[in-house]
Amino acid sequence: MRSLFHEELEFISDQLVQMSRLAAEALERATRSLMEADLALAEQVITDDEQIDALRRDLENRAIDVLARQQPVATDLRQLVTALRMSSDLERSGDLARHVAKLARMRYPHVAVPEDLRPVILEMSELATQMIVRAGEVVAAHDPSGAAELQSRDDVMDRLHREVFRLLLDEGTTRPTREAVDMTLLGRYYERFADHAVSVAIRVVFLVTGSWHDEQVPLSDAGRLHRAEP
Repeated sequence: MRSLFHEELEFISDQLVQMSRLAAEALERATRSLMEADLALAEQVITDDEQIDALRRDLENRAIDVLARQQPVATDLRQLVTALRMSSDLERSGDLARHVAKLARMRYPHVAVPEDLRPVILEMSELATQMIVRAGEVVAAHDPSGAAELQSRDDVMDRLHREVFRLLLDEGTTRPTREAVDMTLLGRYYERFADHAVSVAIRVVFLVTGSWHDEQVPLSDAGRLHRAEP
C-alpha cells in the first residue's frame, strides 16, 4: 500500500511539471500570436487552455482520493496539500496566457503591441516562460534553492513592468487610450505570470522545510528567501 501511495504522489508531481510546461508553451504561443496578429494561433491557445484546466481537475481528484484512502500525515499530507495549491498557481498561469491570446484576438487584424514596446514585451514573455519552466524543475527535484533564484528573476520582471509604464507615460509620445489600456493590462499579465512561478517555488520550500517563514533556511548563494504567506 505504501508503494502504491508513493507512486500516486510521484504521478501528482509529474502532473505539476506537465502543467508548468503547458503554461510555458501557452505563453510563448500567445505572445507570438500577439506580435504577429496570428488569429488562428490565438484561438488555438485559448482552446488549449482546457488541457491545463483538465490536468488541475484530475490532480485535485487524485489528491482528494489519496487523502480519503490513505489518511496521510506529516510530510505526505504536506505534499498533497501543497500540490493542490501549486496546481492552482499553474492553472492561473494558463489563464494569463489565455488572456494574452484574447488580446491578440481582440485587436486582430492589427498588431496590438506598438513598435516601441515590442522589445520589452518580448523580454517579459521570454523571462516569464523561463521562470515557469524553472518552477517545474524545482517541483520535480524538490529543490528549495530554486525559490531564491526565481525571486531574483522576479526582480528583473518587476523592473521590466516598470519600464512598460515609463514608456506609456513618456510625455514625448502620444497614444490612443485603448493602446495605453491594452499595454497596461498586458504588462500585468506577464508580471502576474512570473509571480505564480515564484509562488510555486516558495511552496516547494514549505514542502521541504515545513515553514513559510525566513528562518535562516539556506537557499542559495543568491540570497535568502523573503517571507511568504501560504
